[in-house]
Amino acid sequence: MTATVARTLDEAIREFDWAALPPGVRPIRYRVPSGELAGVAAGDERAPRILLVPGSTGSKEDFAFMAPLLVRAGYRVEGFDLAGQYESSDAGPERLVPPRPRYDYDLFLGDLLAVIRAGRTPVHLLGYSFAGTLAQLVTTMHPELIASLTLLSTPPVSGQVFRRMRGYGGLAALLSRFTGARVAGGLMLWGIRTNKNHVGERRYRFVMDRLIRTRRSSVDDISRLMRRTPDVAEELRAVPIPKLVAFGSHDLWAPRHHRALAARIGAEAVEYETGHSPCETTPHQLVRDMLRVIERR
Repeated sequence: MTATVARTLDEAIREFDWAALPPGVRPIRYRVPSGELAGVAAGDERAPRILLVPGSTGSKEDFAFMAPLLVRAGYRVEGFDLAGQYESSDAGPERLVPPRPRYDYDLFLGDLLAVIRAGRTPVHLLGYSFAGTLAQLVTTMHPELIASLTLLSTPPVSGQVFRRMRGYGGLAALLSRFTGARVAGGLMLWGIRTNKNHVGERRYRFVMDRLIRTRRSSVDDISRLMRRTPDVAEELRAVPIPKLVAFGSHDLWAPRHHRALAARIGAEAVEYETGHSPCETTPHQLVRDMLRVIERR
């Protein structure tokens, strides 16, 4: 697929029922340390495996456009909802052994490792937004399990990542200097509820339903984790796998920050004329670039 064809196909995307699984995609469940996660899978189990991981307030449905394209390219595609999010809302720290009071990095990384090990490895891993931080961490911890890494709209800075946000995220950035994680999480939820992403009516209805089913504590705890994002760029650069940093021109973080992250970890950087969600708005272009990078291996 040429770049021109990919752009044309993206421009032709129309609204659809986001709650309905695309043809060939089936629901699955994963047993993980925090309980049970809702997932989806498509494609031949014997094919090379791609794992698509959504971020905070997201879900596996965010990759509805991407999954069929990746399957047609010859891959097994899987995705899942993070613990506490949407159809994985029952999974949480109280189910760990021993129980813990909050959603933390160890919980999310333990779950992600369990999902990775539930199928063929090494896996081609895509982490979207907050999940991109998880993807970086798991790649440095267990590089033998990861065949390639794609970071999609991932916070491109470490430490208190809200400080570099712009747009409506800039308000969260400003207030996060003086308030706790719950306020920052609440501001992000406010941006979603007031449709600052300017999504279509059917997408908006799905997102609102998803928020109702998502634990507020998981959103607040992820906001807390994003205030202390680890810097693993040096370790990640040393992992000899193909890497891609993909982002929109109008993302929550400016393109220069994404490009700087790509340079630090030895990744290719690709920019699309869109916002925080290229998986929804420019999926053909994203899949084209992702496959191009994967197939270098």
